[in-house]
Amino acid sequence: MMFQSGVFGLIGSLGIVSKIVLLLLFLFSVLSWAVILYKWRVFRTADQADQRFLVAFTRSKDLDDLVRQARRSAGGPTAKVFHNVMDRFTVAQPEAAAGQSGTVSVREGEAVGTLDRQYVERTVAHTVQHQISQLEAYLPVLATTGNITPFVGLLGTVMGIIDSFREIGMQGTASIAAVAPGVSEALVATAAGLFTAIPAVIAYNYYLTRIRRTAFRLDTFSVELLNALHQRMKHGTVGGRG
Repeated sequence: MMFQSGVFGLIGSLGIVSKIVLLLLFLFSVLSWAVILYKWRVFRTADQADQRFLVAFTRSKDLDDLVRQARRSAGGPTAKVFHNVMDRFTVAQPEAAAGQSGTVSVREGEAVGTLDRQYVERTVAHTVQHQISQLEAYLPVLATTGNITPFVGLLGTVMGIIDSFREIGMQGTASIAAVAPGVSEALVATAAGLFTAIPAVIAYNYYLTRIRRTAFRLDTFSVELLNALHQRMKHGTVGGRG
C-alpha cells in the first residue's frame, strides 16, 4: 500500500470498505448539519415571535385583540398555546351567546364549575406538551448521529488496519515504512467519525437547553393564562376587557 499525500489522494488509496464508511459518515454529516441549521432557524423565529406576543399579552387586557396578535405571531409556541386554548374554550361553550365587540358570554351558573376549570387546565397542558413535542422534532437525528458515527468510524479503522496487515503479510516486511501509511489511512475513518459526531452532540445538548428554556416560559405563561381565564369566567365573560 503506497502512501499518497493530499486529501483526495489519501481517500483514493483507501480500500472499498473504508470508502463506504466515509460515504456513510459524509451522509450523516450532511443530514445532521441540515437539522442543525433548520432547528437554529426554528428556535430563532420562535423566540422572536414569543417576545412580541408576551409583550402584547402583558400590555393588553382584550382577549379578542390578543387572539389577533396570536395569529400574527403564529411562529411562536406561546402564541400557538394561547390561540389553541381560546379556540377550544370557545368550542367548549357551544351554547354561549355572542355579546358586543365579539365578546362570548358563558352560560349562567356554569362560569366557575369544577368541570370547566379542569377542562381548561387539561387543554392548556395538552397544548403546551404538543408545542414542546414540535420543538423536539428531528432532534433524534442529532442524537443518533452523535451516538453511532464514532462506531462507524471505528469500524472503518478496524477494517483498514486488517487490510493493512494483510498487505504487510503479502509483502513479507513489517518495517515502519510499510506499516505507517496503512495505519494512518485507516485512522482517517476514526477522525471522520469524530468530526461528524462532535457537532451533532454539541447541537443536540444546546437545543435541549433551548427546549427546557422554552418549556419553562410556556409553563409560566400557562399559569398567567389560566388565571386570566378564571378571572373572566368569574365575571361571566370570556373576551372583551376584564
